[in-house]
Amino acid sequence: MSDKSAKGIDRRDLLMASIATVGAAAALAANAGSANAEDSATSSSAPAASAPSATIYVGDVIQGKKVVSTLDVSDLEPGKKHLLYFQGVEMPTGQHWHVSVTVAKGAKPGKRGVLVSGVHGDEMSSVHTIQTVMSQLDPAQMSGTVMAVTDVSRPAMEGMQRRWPNFGRGTDLIDMNREWPGNENGVTAASRQAGLLFNRLLRPNADFAIDFHTGTTGFDVAAFNIGGMDVPEIKAMLELYPVGQIFDNHVYPSVLHNAFIAAGIPSFCPEIGAARVLDLEMISLFVEGTMNVLKHHGIVAGPMGRTGKDVHVFVGNSAFPILATAGGLVEHLVKLNDKVEAGQKLAIQRDSFGEVVAEYASGVAGEISGLRSDAMSEPGNPLVFVLFNKPGPEDVGGYPE
Repeated sequence: MSDKSAKGIDRRDLLMASIATVGAAAALAANAGSANAEDSATSSSAPAASAPSATIYVGDVIQGKKVVSTLDVSDLEPGKKHLLYFQGVEMPTGQHWHVSVTVAKGAKPGKRGVLVSGVHGDEMSSVHTIQTVMSQLDPAQMSGTVMAVTDVSRPAMEGMQRRWPNFGRGTDLIDMNREWPGNENGVTAASRQAGLLFNRLLRPNADFAIDFHTGTTGFDVAAFNIGGMDVPEIKAMLELYPVGQIFDNHVYPSVLHNAFIAAGIPSFCPEIGAARVLDLEMISLFVEGTMNVLKHHGIVAGPMGRTGKDVHVFVGNSAFPILATAGGLVEHLVKLNDKVEAGQKLAIQRDSFGEVVAEYASGVAGEISGLRSDAMSEPGNPLVFVLFNKPGPEDVGGYPE
């Protein structure tokens, strides 16, 4: 059977951030290119990034850890690790969602790095990656600060589901990685949570930031990083990871790493395999790369580990999605990271009688970056993402998360 998706499918236009490097300090400025994105940024009622408010302790202690509603890491004692809770958005009961914060405050001054996970609640390898990095840090030997925030979307993580369950206007599910920089006075809890975290915790304490993710439930992805390689500071960090793929794309303006960039903070997004599991082999690659980034910024000392120079990195600027055109069992004919040619058959689909009802071919030459892991699929579900290079910026491919 012919594959309808091989002829091309409609994909949403992506709004590309315009980013320029300025002066010796290489400050970044981004224009999201969207009136809606600009309104969201300006409505976020935020303290200035260069002048964080003093740390505010609310007086509560949870499991021996003090609770803050605003954090300035310069207030913390150097040469130590600090375990805190950040007071997030209120629940319908009037209680708060509390977010876990670990700060490794170096004995000497230096750069401030922020590591984030849990923006999607089903992404476990990203959490474990950050935990492993933090366990390797010795504040007494550090110059600068590393702050880890591992459970941003708390109610989603409690159910190990991708989206934030919101009940403000009837039950709905909100993708928190379409909410940044958020709005402290926003309509939904997810928007308010994003605004509180970004204004009072993340942005004021970051000279660079890394927002860790995995594939979504039911979809496995290769080890790759997403970021704009046209920004020198970001490109330098992307190339420090010994992973096989880089998605050179600014993707959607409302994702967290682009909110950092719009605030003048270099940032990017690692993608660490499948959701809901710990892929220890893949995690080790991102731990090694993240430690390289900390060495690159002078926060920790020591020789670099493996980088992109030590592996055959495939860099693509677009992702070609292949969507199911029928229902049935899906059998993949390729694996993650396989190189494919245009017209190559990638998957077949069978109905309940075992008869082939669809065959799926690639419309481009590139590498496999994502495969549906759920064996059953209905029409419209993504089955495969192929990372490839498109000549121009127009109609660039969708974000394979």
